Amino acid sequence: MAALVLVFSPLPRLRGLIQRCWGLLERGLLPGFSGGQSPPWGPALAVQAPAFLPQPVNDTSEGNEAPHLLDSILWMAAPKKRRTIEVNRCRRRNANKLIKVKRNIDVCPECGNLKQKHVLCGYCYAKVKAETRLIRMEIGKKEGGPFNAPTVETVVLYDGEKPTEKDEGKRIIERARKRPSWFVQN
Repeated sequence: MAALVLVFSPLPRLRGLIQRCWGLLERGLLPGFSGGQSPPWGPALAVQAPAFLPQPVNDTSEGNEAPHLLDSILWMAAPKKRRTIEVNRCRRRNANKLIKVKRNIDVCPECGNLKQKHVLCGYCYAKVKAETRLIRMEIGKKEGGPFNAPTVETVVLYDGEKPTEKDEGKRIIERARKRPSWFVQN
């Protein structure tokens, strides 16, 4: 036996729409439960929210036609059969989804650590960062602040190096150590 539950809405239009939809459901579904033929069941469907319920149009030419129940339904795909665990595992463990073996591994000529070809070695990069930080600290000491930087090019000279003719008019930073092999002089 079916029970009728009515929810009264403060909006009369929405209340009328819900009553019409309930009437369509009663006429379509309840005769099948009372001993007659059962209605053919359709695919799964989902109703999102009352915001998707259609508003009645204030058109006077077709005033007798009410919005249909299926106008407010968002149809979604539903699988016909459950996927087996074997199929799921084969899909998840596909060879294309596994981690690829890298074949472009090489030895760094400077430090001897492993690195990818055409990629800077991580260990050497850490050394370059440390040296650059020290150079920037010396530049900061010489200038006295970030806003006092001259608008000329900077040249870094290590022990035993002298400025060339190209270095005239450039800012010269001197480092009291031997030039690293990876820090080439231009």
